[in-house]
Amino acid sequence: MKKYRLAYEDWICILSKDTYSKRVDSEVFKGYLGLIKIHEVTEPQIWRFNNEDIISCDKGMKWLTILPQDEFYCITVMFDENNDINGWYIDMIVGQGIDPDGVTYIDDLYLDLVVYPDGTVLEDDMNELEDALARGDITRELFELAITTSEKLKTGLLSDIKAFRKYTMKCLD
Repeated sequence: MKKYRLAYEDWICILSKDTYSKRVDSEVFKGYLGLIKIHEVTEPQIWRFNNEDIISCDKGMKWLTILPQDEFYCITVMFDENNDINGWYIDMIVGQGIDPDGVTYIDDLYLDLVVYPDGTVLEDDMNELEDALARGDITRELFELAITTSEKLKTGLLSDIKAFRKYTMKCLD
């Protein structure tokens, strides 16, 4: 499994950013929220969807990380400079924690969901999950956890894009 720090140091296209994170315990959300304000990039990162370009990383954007406690997923929301949502990227995870330097991290389970502004949900990296199982890097139980979590999200939180958008904005606030 891969450990990812939610400071997004692996995004080498980001040259300058500010990062914030905090533990939240409210009626709307319990867990960790993080916010990255992107100041400078080497070049914009663009996803192609339905013959449209969707910018996932560029100067002036914000990324909100939503990491609920006791759940097995981590949501990254990509906002443009006007706080409009460009899309969501959801990692299936097996664990989460805080490094000694205070940066929150996740233990990634390979499988991801990409959610577009119109509510379309696409599965990403299923081949990586299957390869990890075949190599013995993860157990059958962890493989099933990733699949079950993905299905739970699709039939639950992601089944109503307007409600999901509203939830996202409450977390941003």
